[in-house]
Amino acid sequence: MSPTTVFTGNRQTAEKIAELQFDLYPLYLKYPDPFKFLTRMDKKISCIVVDDDMVDRLTAVSFLNDYSFIEVKGVFASPHEALSAAKALQPDVLFLDIDMPGMNGLQLRDQLLHVPACVFITAYPDYAVESFEMAALDFLVKPYKAERFAKTIERLQEYLNIRHKAGLLNHALGADTLFIKDGNEQVKLQLHEIIYLEALKDYTGIITTQRKYSVLCPLGSLIKENAFSSFIRIHRSYAVQKHFINKISSDEVLVNNIALPVGRTYKNLLKNSI
Repeated sequence: MSPTTVFTGNRQTAEKIAELQFDLYPLYLKYPDPFKFLTRMDKKISCIVVDDDMVDRLTAVSFLNDYSFIEVKGVFASPHEALSAAKALQPDVLFLDIDMPGMNGLQLRDQLLHVPACVFITAYPDYAVESFEMAALDFLVKPYKAERFAKTIERLQEYLNIRHKAGLLNHALGADTLFIKDGNEQVKLQLHEIIYLEALKDYTGIITTQRKYSVLCPLGSLIKENAFSSFIRIHRSYAVQKHFINKISSDEVLVNNIALPVGRTYKNLLKNSI
Protein backbone atom coordinates (compact mmCIF):
# COMPACT_ATOMS: atom_id res chain seq x y z
CA MET A 1 0.00 0.00 0.00
CA SER A 2 1.47 3.34 -1.03
CA PRO A 3 1.96 6.15 1.48
CA THR A 4 -0.84 8.70 1.36
CA THR A 5 0.98 11.50 3.16
CA VAL A 6 2.42 14.42 1.18
CA PHE A 7 5.68 14.05 3.14
CA THR A 8 8.60 12.47 1.30
CA GLY A 9 12.04 12.00 2.79
CA ASN A 10 14.73 9.65 3.97
CA ARG A 11 15.64 7.77 7.14
CA GLN A 12 17.45 10.78 8.63
CA THR A 13 14.44 13.04 8.13
CA ALA A 14 12.14 10.45 9.70
CA GLU A 15 14.45 10.14 12.71
CA LYS A 16 14.47 13.94 13.12
CA ILE A 17 10.69 13.93 13.16
CA ALA A 18 10.77 11.23 15.83
CA GLU A 19 13.17 13.31 17.93
CA LEU A 20 10.97 16.40 17.60
CA GLN A 21 7.86 14.43 18.54
CA PHE A 22 9.51 13.23 21.74
CA ASP A 23 10.55 16.79 22.64
CA LEU A 24 6.88 17.80 22.42
CA TYR A 25 5.63 15.28 25.02
CA PRO A 26 3.70 17.89 27.04
CA LEU A 27 1.41 18.18 23.99
CA TYR A 28 1.22 14.42 23.50
CA LEU A 29 -1.27 13.50 26.17
CA LYS A 30 -4.25 12.93 23.95
CA TYR A 31 -5.14 9.29 23.44
CA PRO A 32 -3.84 6.99 26.18
CA ASP A 33 -5.82 5.92 29.16
CA PRO A 34 -4.62 8.02 32.14
CA PHE A 35 -5.54 5.28 34.63
CA LYS A 36 -3.26 2.71 33.06
CA PHE A 37 -0.23 3.69 35.05
CA LEU A 38 -1.55 5.09 38.32
CA THR A 39 -0.33 1.84 39.82
CA ARG A 40 3.33 1.24 40.71
CA MET A 41 5.68 1.53 37.76
CA ASP A 42 7.65 -1.60 38.62
CA LYS A 43 4.99 -3.78 37.02
CA LYS A 44 5.76 -5.27 33.62
CA ILE A 45 4.88 -3.36 30.48
CA SER A 46 2.83 -5.56 28.17
CA CYS A 47 2.99 -5.32 24.39
CA ILE A 48 2.03 -6.99 21.13
CA VAL A 49 4.02 -7.15 17.89
CA VAL A 50 2.30 -7.03 14.50
CA ASP A 51 4.27 -7.53 11.26
CA ASP A 52 3.52 -9.60 8.18
CA ASP A 53 7.22 -10.43 7.70
CA MET A 54 8.43 -13.35 9.82
CA VAL A 55 12.05 -12.16 10.05
CA ASP A 56 10.95 -8.68 11.14
CA ARG A 57 8.62 -10.17 13.77
CA LEU A 58 11.43 -12.29 15.16
CA THR A 59 13.80 -9.31 15.17
CA ALA A 60 11.39 -7.15 17.18
CA VAL A 61 10.69 -9.94 19.67
CA SER A 62 14.40 -10.65 20.05
CA PHE A 63 15.10 -7.03 20.93
CA LEU A 64 12.14 -6.89 23.32
CA ASN A 65 13.30 -10.03 25.13
CA ASP A 66 16.42 -8.13 26.21
CA TYR A 67 14.25 -6.10 28.60
CA SER A 68 12.99 -8.06 31.59
CA PHE A 69 10.34 -5.46 32.43
CA ILE A 70 8.61 -5.93 29.06
CA GLU A 71 6.17 -8.79 28.47
CA VAL A 72 5.36 -9.77 24.89
CA LYS A 73 1.74 -10.92 25.13
CA GLY A 74 1.21 -11.66 21.46
CA VAL A 75 2.96 -11.81 18.07
CA PHE A 76 0.83 -11.55 14.91
CA ALA A 77 1.32 -11.68 11.17
CA SER A 78 -2.26 -10.53 10.52
CA PRO A 79 -3.52 -7.09 11.60
CA HIS A 80 -7.07 -8.48 11.75
CA GLU A 81 -6.03 -11.21 14.19
CA ALA A 82 -4.14 -8.64 16.25
CA LEU A 83 -7.20 -6.39 16.39
CA SER A 84 -9.37 -9.19 17.76
CA ALA A 85 -6.72 -10.36 20.23
CA ALA A 86 -5.92 -6.87 21.52
CA LYS A 87 -9.35 -6.59 23.10
CA ALA A 88 -8.58 -9.56 25.33
CA LEU A 89 -4.86 -8.98 25.83
CA GLN A 90 -5.19 -5.24 26.65
CA PRO A 91 -1.55 -4.38 25.89
CA ASP A 92 0.17 -1.24 27.12
CA VAL A 93 2.18 -0.83 23.92
CA LEU A 94 1.78 -1.68 20.23
CA PHE A 95 4.78 -2.42 17.99
CA LEU A 96 3.34 -2.17 14.48
CA ASP A 97 4.59 -2.56 10.95
CA ILE A 98 2.80 -0.21 8.58
CA ASP A 99 2.81 -1.71 5.08
CA MET A 100 0.68 -4.85 5.54
CA PRO A 101 -2.03 -6.45 3.35
CA GLY A 102 -5.69 -6.04 4.21
CA MET A 103 -5.18 -3.45 6.93
CA ASN A 104 -2.08 -1.32 7.34
CA GLY A 105 -0.54 -0.39 10.68
CA LEU A 106 -1.98 3.12 10.64
CA GLN A 107 -5.48 1.75 10.22
CA LEU A 108 -4.87 -0.76 12.99
CA ARG A 109 -3.67 1.99 15.32
CA ASP A 110 -6.79 3.97 14.50
CA GLN A 111 -8.84 1.02 15.80
CA LEU A 112 -6.69 0.76 18.95
CA LEU A 113 -6.27 4.36 20.02
CA HIS A 114 -7.16 3.37 23.58
CA VAL A 115 -3.82 1.54 23.87
CA PRO A 116 -1.51 3.96 25.71
CA ALA A 117 1.54 3.81 23.43
CA CYS A 118 2.41 2.80 19.88
CA VAL A 119 5.75 2.33 18.10
CA PHE A 120 5.69 2.03 14.31
CA ILE A 121 8.41 -0.11 12.68
CA THR A 122 8.59 0.19 8.91
CA ALA A 123 10.91 0.16 5.92
CA TYR A 124 9.22 3.30 4.58
CA PRO A 125 10.37 6.60 6.17
CA ASP A 126 7.72 8.43 4.13
CA TYR A 127 5.16 7.31 6.73
CA ALA A 128 6.76 9.34 9.55
CA VAL A 129 4.41 12.34 9.59
CA GLU A 130 1.32 10.19 9.21
CA SER A 131 2.49 7.96 12.04
CA PHE A 132 2.77 10.77 14.55
CA GLU A 133 -0.62 12.05 13.50
CA MET A 134 -1.84 8.66 14.79
CA ALA A 135 -0.33 9.29 18.23
CA ALA A 136 2.89 7.35 17.69
CA LEU A 137 5.37 7.26 20.55
CA ASP A 138 8.27 6.50 18.21
CA PHE A 139 9.03 5.62 14.59
CA LEU A 140 11.69 3.06 13.69
CA VAL A 141 12.99 2.60 10.15
CA LYS A 142 14.02 -0.93 9.15
CA PRO A 143 16.68 -2.19 9.46
CA TYR A 144 17.34 -0.77 12.92
CA LYS A 145 20.03 -1.53 15.47
CA ALA A 146 19.89 -2.44 19.14
CA GLU A 147 21.19 1.01 20.10
CA ARG A 148 18.30 2.74 18.34
CA PHE A 149 15.81 0.28 19.81
CA ALA A 150 17.21 1.05 23.27
CA LYS A 151 16.32 4.72 22.70
CA THR A 152 12.76 3.65 21.93
CA ILE A 153 12.54 1.69 25.18
CA GLU A 154 13.98 4.66 27.08
CA ARG A 155 11.34 6.90 25.54
CA LEU A 156 8.67 4.38 26.43
CA GLN A 157 9.74 4.28 30.07
CA GLU A 158 9.94 8.06 30.29
CA TYR A 159 6.56 8.48 28.68
CA LEU A 160 4.86 6.02 31.03
CA ASN A 161 6.48 7.76 33.99
CA ILE A 162 5.13 11.07 32.73
CA ARG A 163 1.66 9.56 32.60
CA HIS A 164 2.12 8.06 36.03
CA LYS A 165 3.15 11.37 37.58
CA ALA A 166 0.52 13.42 35.77
CA GLY A 167 -2.08 12.47 38.36
CA LEU A 168 -5.05 13.40 36.20
CA LEU A 169 -7.27 11.59 38.64
CA ASN A 170 -6.16 10.49 42.08
CA HIS A 171 -8.65 8.95 44.47
CA ALA A 172 -6.24 7.72 47.10
CA LEU A 173 -7.75 9.82 49.89
CA GLY A 174 -10.72 7.59 50.54
CA ALA A 175 -13.72 5.86 49.09
CA ASP A 176 -15.79 9.04 48.76
CA THR A 177 -13.11 11.58 47.88
CA LEU A 178 -11.12 12.19 44.73
CA PHE A 179 -8.99 14.89 43.16
CA ILE A 180 -9.21 15.93 39.53
CA LYS A 181 -6.96 18.25 37.60
CA ASP A 182 -8.79 21.41 36.56
CA GLY A 183 -6.37 23.58 34.58
CA ASN A 184 -3.32 23.98 36.78
CA GLU A 185 -5.21 23.26 39.99
CA GLN A 186 -6.18 20.08 41.83
CA VAL A 187 -9.86 20.16 42.75
CA LYS A 188 -11.26 17.99 45.53
CA LEU A 189 -14.60 16.34 44.77
CA GLN A 190 -16.98 14.31 46.87
CA LEU A 191 -18.10 11.26 44.94
CA HIS A 192 -21.60 11.36 46.40
CA GLU A 193 -22.06 14.84 44.84
CA ILE A 194 -21.44 13.63 41.26
CA ILE A 195 -24.79 13.34 39.47
CA TYR A 196 -23.66 11.79 36.19
CA LEU A 197 -20.74 11.32 33.80
CA GLU A 198 -20.83 12.34 30.15
CA ALA A 199 -18.59 11.03 27.34
CA LEU A 200 -16.85 13.85 25.50
CA LYS A 201 -14.68 12.02 22.95
CA ASP A 202 -11.30 11.56 24.72
CA TYR A 203 -12.60 13.33 27.85
CA THR A 204 -15.32 12.64 30.38
CA GLY A 205 -17.53 15.35 31.78
CA ILE A 206 -18.11 15.09 35.54
CA ILE A 207 -21.36 16.83 36.47
CA THR A 208 -21.78 17.59 40.15
CA THR A 209 -24.46 19.40 42.10
CA GLN A 210 -22.30 22.54 41.84
CA ARG A 211 -20.66 22.58 38.39
CA LYS A 212 -19.18 20.60 35.52
CA TYR A 213 -15.57 19.37 35.23
CA SER A 214 -13.67 17.44 32.56
CA VAL A 215 -10.94 14.83 32.88
CA LEU A 216 -8.75 13.38 30.13
CA CYS A 217 -10.10 9.84 30.15
CA PRO A 218 -12.76 8.00 28.12
CA LEU A 219 -15.99 7.26 29.97
CA GLY A 220 -15.59 3.50 29.47
CA SER A 221 -12.26 3.52 31.29
CA LEU A 222 -13.40 5.86 34.05
CA ILE A 223 -16.36 3.81 35.23
CA LYS A 224 -14.18 0.70 35.49
CA GLU A 225 -12.41 2.32 38.42
CA ASN A 226 -13.53 1.10 41.85
CA ALA A 227 -14.32 4.65 42.92
CA PHE A 228 -17.15 4.76 40.35
CA SER A 229 -18.77 1.43 41.20
CA SER A 230 -22.02 3.18 42.19
CA PHE A 231 -22.53 4.49 38.64
CA ILE A 232 -24.71 2.77 36.02
CA ARG A 233 -24.06 3.06 32.29
CA ILE A 234 -27.36 4.05 30.65
CA HIS A 235 -26.09 5.16 27.25
CA ARG A 236 -22.85 5.16 25.29
CA SER A 237 -22.53 8.81 26.36
CA TYR A 238 -23.84 8.70 29.94
CA ALA A 239 -23.42 6.97 33.28
CA VAL A 240 -25.50 8.04 36.27
CA GLN A 241 -25.15 7.67 40.01
CA LYS A 242 -27.89 5.48 41.46
CA HIS A 243 -28.98 7.67 44.34
CA PHE A 244 -29.70 10.60 42.01
CA ILE A 245 -32.19 8.65 39.90
CA ASN A 246 -35.68 10.15 40.29
CA LYS A 247 -37.57 8.31 37.56
CA ILE A 248 -37.00 5.72 34.84
CA SER A 249 -39.08 5.52 31.65
CA SER A 250 -38.68 3.47 28.48
CA ASP A 251 -36.32 5.89 26.77
CA GLU A 252 -34.95 8.21 29.45
CA VAL A 253 -33.80 8.52 33.06
CA LEU A 254 -34.49 11.51 35.28
CA VAL A 255 -31.49 12.24 37.53
CA ASN A 256 -31.67 15.21 39.88
CA ASN A 257 -34.46 16.50 37.60
CA ILE A 258 -32.23 16.25 34.50
CA ALA A 259 -33.52 14.05 31.67
CA LEU A 260 -30.92 11.78 30.05
CA PRO A 261 -31.50 9.27 27.22
CA VAL A 262 -31.34 5.51 27.71
CA GLY A 263 -29.55 3.59 24.99
CA ARG A 264 -31.26 0.52 23.59
CA THR A 265 -28.35 -1.78 24.48
CA TYR A 266 -28.27 -0.50 28.07
CA LYS A 267 -31.93 -0.97 28.99
CA ASN A 268 -31.52 -4.44 30.48
CA LEU A 269 -28.41 -3.38 32.38
CA LEU A 270 -30.32 -0.46 33.87
CA LYS A 271 -33.30 -2.65 34.73
CA ASN A 272 -31.13 -5.25 36.49
CA SER A 273 -29.12 -2.66 38.40
CA ILE A 274 -32.02 -0.97 40.17
